Amino acid sequence: MGAIAVIVAGGPVRPPGPDDAWDAVIAVDGGLDVALAAGWMPTHLVGDLDSVTPDGLRWVEAHDIPIERHPRDKDATDTALALALLDRNGLLADADLLLLGGGGAERLDHVLGTLAALGDPLLARAARVTARIGPSVVHVVHPGRPCAAPVGAGRTFSVLAIHGAATGVHVEGARWPLADATLSGTSTLGISNEAERDVVDLRVGTGVLTVIVPEEAR
Repeated sequence: MGAIAVIVAGGPVRPPGPDDAWDAVIAVDGGLDVALAAGWMPTHLVGDLDSVTPDGLRWVEAHDIPIERHPRDKDATDTALALALLDRNGLLADADLLLLGGGGAERLDHVLGTLAALGDPLLARAARVTARIGPSVVHVVHPGRPCAAPVGAGRTFSVLAIHGAATGVHVEGARWPLADATLSGTSTLGISNEAERDVVDLRVGTGVLTVIVPEEAR
């Protein structure tokens, strides 16, 4: 299983830890400058490059980093293009995928676009899909990919079906467990649950679950 990081613009990200080992670090447009400032070393740059700085581009060129440039007028976000790049290069299969950034509160549409991209069925090929978006940690659960989410005993988390109806929803290790439940895209049933142990187990039969652990809960 490979470890893949995707770094998007929209705020600072934490520096890589001493135990972090990445098979690929994908910088998404202005996420290149965010990555370099935090000490991440990108292996690819993708996007329309309308927000990356000239210094960032010079760094990429000096280090022979592959660039996948797209026109500004396009039908997919830069984040979605980065995920498609991973798929085309065979990097998603059984990967531990981490997305960092994309939490600019002033652009709610960008935040929602990032969450939407993480529900793409192609990400079911990854073993784990996690994102740190602004102050929150997000776990995205696809069918056939159970998730052991490290929430922390006594802490709050929410489970949403923002990509449409999800069936066969199981939540174990929580104050309010779910067993073979169905969540509609507008359901608020899973909001503000509480972990009864450090790790909460989740799985879904059809659809996609978005599990949000707010900063104050961590």
